[in-house]
Amino acid sequence: MAQTVTIQGLAHQSYAGKIIQVFSERDQITHLEQKEAIDTIAPDGYFEVHLISNHIQRLKLKIEQATFYLYTQPDFVYGITVPELDPALKYDNDAELLLDIGILGHDTTELNVLVMDFEQLYNGFFAGEEERFLSRQRMFKRADSLQKVCDLRYRAIQSSYFRNHVNYSIASINASVSRGENYLINGYILNKPILYTNKAYMDFFSSCFTGYLKAASTGKSAQSLQNLINSEANYQRLSVYFKDDKFLKNDTLRELVILHNLWHFSFEEEYDQNAVKKLISQIASETRVEEHRRMANNMLSFMNKLLVGSDAPLFSARAANGKMGSLQQFKGKWVYLNFFSTGNAQSLREMPKIASLKKKFGDKVVFLSVCLDDSVKSYLNYLRSNPRYDWPIWFSNEKGLSKTAKEAYFVSGTEAYFLISNFGALALAPAPSPSEGIEYRFNLMFKPKRKNTKTGIR
Repeated sequence: MAQTVTIQGLAHQSYAGKIIQVFSERDQITHLEQKEAIDTIAPDGYFEVHLISNHIQRLKLKIEQATFYLYTQPDFVYGITVPELDPALKYDNDAELLLDIGILGHDTTELNVLVMDFEQLYNGFFAGEEERFLSRQRMFKRADSLQKVCDLRYRAIQSSYFRNHVNYSIASINASVSRGENYLINGYILNKPILYTNKAYMDFFSSCFTGYLKAASTGKSAQSLQNLINSEANYQRLSVYFKDDKFLKNDTLRELVILHNLWHFSFEEEYDQNAVKKLISQIASETRVEEHRRMANNMLSFMNKLLVGSDAPLFSARAANGKMGSLQQFKGKWVYLNFFSTGNAQSLREMPKIASLKKKFGDKVVFLSVCLDDSVKSYLNYLRSNPRYDWPIWFSNEKGLSKTAKEAYFVSGTEAYFLISNFGALALAPAPSPSEGIEYRFNLMFKPKRKNTKTGIR
């Protein structure tokens, strides 16, 4: 369930009047950043930002070049202090300058405090001057020793996120010195849950499986991986191609590994980019794993240049009265755009929630739904069956259109969500569905709360 995260801070007065921005990562495969919140630092250094989240995540906060990170949990209020940049240093380029922030009102079991404690422990094992050059065997022993120390030191800590952070950070040490696929993947990946939102886990996953498809395809007597992608661009055939791999027998893991590698292939000249895009689109349409669908859609948004801040693609579609409607007619207004199909049960479950959102925010946001059915008859039957849906619901596949709304927004499958600003730019692409918490974002956008000058953490 999505809930509010509040960050209240006191920055050094040298930051007064400057903008502080908060960024999250859309997922741990693409690492595409999404701006979550912004505030202007007051003369006394105070700032306050709010965002919506349904999971623990590491956020990046920036004040010009000054950059710092904070792990946050839903429904928490954080109090932080931001120190002054060293005035003796020169800041004449755009490089990010990492700062160590202070956490107010913390205790020893708070996640950020635990992470900092582990980092100090980690550095003590590996960052000593005399240990600059360690053999692989000594690195293995150091990693095993660190694991034993951490198991003892953190035995009373209940946070599964932190315990996994420790375990997979140590696993990445082993991966960095090539401890062996069997040891790494059998010990840390197979028969264990995929931790999609745990950064340490996904960093380790990446170290194990970046380039894996190329290596696994070497020596196969069948067609080459490059030919399979460039010539056929069929996900089912690509999945079957790797089904017998000893580490990829699990369908969900295999799909994630393929998706991860396709993202990297999208930047390599040897692979046809349209073919890679087609494969990612097939995963977005066919996967049963919601996290994979979200990742695939993030990739497609980037590849199709549907980026936050870019102009929202204009389109026309058939309105309920049979006339043509155009996105252009909502110029100067916020628009929450959703695509649905009467054959997609999940997308239909969102429609009553959109009706509730319209009652609450209809004077601030235009709600626009686009039906992706092939048949206008099923579209009209749906409208007749749901007369209470009193916002524009249009039909995409009207004959005679040079480009449909689905094509303009590169929608894979039959469900997608976008938020368009009153300046006609993409504000969220993709946007959360009603079930994923778009209401919380509307609350923050249109119902700002008065700042509370009491900082702390709960």
